[in-house]
Amino acid sequence: MPSSAAIDDYLKTIYHHTEWQPERITPSQLAAELGLAPSSVTEMVQKLAAQGLVTHRPYGPISLSDAGARRAASVIRRHRLIETWLVREFGYAWDEVHDEAEVLEHALSDRLLEGIDALLGRPRFDPHGDAIPDADGQVHREPFVLLADAAPGHTARVLRVSDRDSDLLRSLEAAGVAVGAHVAVTDAATLRLIPDEGPARSVTLPAAAAGAVWLSA
Repeated sequence: MPSSAAIDDYLKTIYHHTEWQPERITPSQLAAELGLAPSSVTEMVQKLAAQGLVTHRPYGPISLSDAGARRAASVIRRHRLIETWLVREFGYAWDEVHDEAEVLEHALSDRLLEGIDALLGRPRFDPHGDAIPDADGQVHREPFVLLADAAPGHTARVLRVSDRDSDLLRSLEAAGVAVGAHVAVTDAATLRLIPDEGPARSVTLPAAAAGAVWLSA
């Protein structure tokens, strides 16, 4: 049988794929995300289906079952609470927490995790703007639009920045583009930052930002 950590990694990746877009993940996409051979992923998906954690037809996209979604949400909750804890209590930068959380999410007890959640005031979002599922696996997310799809002139708050690219996170932080910032879209490569006080200013973004920044709709 696959290890619990390996199962969790698969379920977490499937869950994460459809958080900010509607298309289900394919086996080839899952293999690419996990950095594994397609044959290994096919074998694992069959085992997950046999355990009732995913639904899948040969060569078709993969979906989480109700049981799989609950387990994935539990793992995601652990990961994102740990990221938030590291940033708030230990001074980690938002580009430094992902790898630490990958390790710690499998090590912390439920009791300690509950204590961390209470200490942080039951946060709803992690440092990157990703929703933290509650203890029942529910998430609360407002309507959003990807920067690449936002119309010029669209005024919004930054809701989420993908944590996949540490260099991009550092570049956006240096430019002042943080979760919660008020912005106006000039185009996919330029935003005007609108502070609570003082004049607005334009910032030019790295090309990768268009597909990695989500705004309120």
